Amino acid sequence: MSVEIKLPTEKAVQLSHGGGGKEMNNLIKSIFFKAFANPILASEEDAAVLNLDGPTAFTTDSFTVSPLFFAGGDIGKLAVAGTVNDLAMMGAEPQYLSCSFIIEEGFAIASLKQIVASMASELHKSGTRVVCGDTKVVPKGCADGLFINTSGVGRILKPHISVNHLQPGDAIIVSGDIGRHGAAILMAREGLNLESDLRSDCANLWPVVEQLIAANITIHAMRDATRGGLAAVLNEWAQASKVGISVAESQIPVSDEVKGLCELYGFEPHDLANEGTFILAVPQTIASGVVEIINRYGDSQTAAIIGQVEDNHHGKVILTTPWGSTRYLDLPQGELLPRIC
Repeated sequence: MSVEIKLPTEKAVQLSHGGGGKEMNNLIKSIFFKAFANPILASEEDAAVLNLDGPTAFTTDSFTVSPLFFAGGDIGKLAVAGTVNDLAMMGAEPQYLSCSFIIEEGFAIASLKQIVASMASELHKSGTRVVCGDTKVVPKGCADGLFINTSGVGRILKPHISVNHLQPGDAIIVSGDIGRHGAAILMAREGLNLESDLRSDCANLWPVVEQLIAANITIHAMRDATRGGLAAVLNEWAQASKVGISVAESQIPVSDEVKGLCELYGFEPHDLANEGTFILAVPQTIASGVVEIINRYGDSQTAAIIGQVEDNHHGKVILTTPWGSTRYLDLPQGELLPRIC
């Protein structure tokens, strides 16, 4: 006997949508199952049954970004891209995601559909499937609209990429201009109406990483520069690998829009979050070829070699300014922009 699935007629999420009855069933089937359709999810078991082969990467993340919609993306795109990117940075092909929603009573059904559609579009870019999930509805005032938790599993195609594997002589490469996500969130949150095309760099990085793997590029370390930005990644690498890193400020790509916002608010671009920009450490001899691949297959044409790994000033990152002076590029302190992802 088939069960008729009705589209939600309400304009907002009700507490009954989290109650385990007809309303919840209709919400899940008409929105989530429809957008994420695949045989594993459709089996409706208590747990997804997966086929894993060889070394596997596993990651989890929670997303509480405010506002939920911003130039260049929304919380749904961010949740999928962020989790896929964490797998990609380990040289892993993203395969399966779990997805849990904590929805505040009164959240607009139309907004939920838009966010889920954004997630489905982002999943398609890497061939990744949502295979299990959960939905909770909390009373009004107990959450800020919508929170999303995702976990991801991927098959490692390029092993031995690690924060511990940087070597003196490695080139440091950034895949694009930095600070866009943090700046876009700041602009949206402050209601700034600037005459600019500033958008978050939120993007799925697996397509370009897949090309690097296909080209058999030697990658010692790779990481997406999210919270803490470029500065956090470089400091973590220097400390983990017990090496020094030197970068030239003039070589770090920063858009004029991001520079302007940083000057207005007193921020440093290299401290701001990114959601579609990653950092690599590769042998110096192949660095130019890596930049060419990234520029060819990535969303940005501004990939650049910004520095090198050195066998001195261990655990420290040295920044050379455009005027020739040097200073430590320290880990960011405090919370510059809470709830950016």
